[in-house]
Amino acid sequence: MSEIEFLQLLSHNQGIIGKVCSIYCNQQEDYEDLFQEITYHAWKGYPNFRGDAKFSTWLYRIALNTAISSFRKRKPAIALVSVLPDQIADQPTEVTDQKQQLLCAIKKLNEAERAIMALYLDEMSYQEIAEIIGITENNVGVKINRIKNKLYQILNRGTR
Repeated sequence: MSEIEFLQLLSHNQGIIGKVCSIYCNQQEDYEDLFQEITYHAWKGYPNFRGDAKFSTWLYRIALNTAISSFRKRKPAIALVSVLPDQIADQPTEVTDQKQQLLCAIKKLNEAERAIMALYLDEMSYQEIAEIIGITENNVGVKINRIKNKLYQILNRGTR
C-alpha cells in the first residue's frame, strides 16, 4: 500500500484520532501532541496492516494503545476540560453542556474504561469493541453496564 492510500485512509478516519485525544487530553497542546503521536505510530505501523480488520478498527487500536501508554508516562492530574472539541462547540448550549459533563465524567474513568466508552459512544458493535480491546463480547457487555453505572454515579454526584 502506498503513502497516498495511507493518507486517504487517515484523512477519512481522522475523527477516530480526535475522539481518542479528546478523552485522554485536557489541554489543546496535549491534544495536538497526542494526535501527532498517534498519526506517527499509525504511519510507522501501516506497512504491517494486513487488512484482516477494517482500517478504522486497526486505527482505533493504535490510537487507544498510544493514548494509554502516553497517559501512563505522564500521569497527569485530573482537570476539567476548559475548551470543548470543535465538533461539540457548534451545538446548542444545553446539548453542549451535557456533552461537556459527560466528557468530564469519562475523564474520571480509568484508562481501560475510557477506551471502551470511546468505542461504545462511536456506536461500535460489541464484537468490534472486543476485537479492538482484546476481550470477549460478553465481557464487553458486562464492562459497558458497569461503566454506565459508574458514569451515572459520577454525574449524579455533581447534581447534589
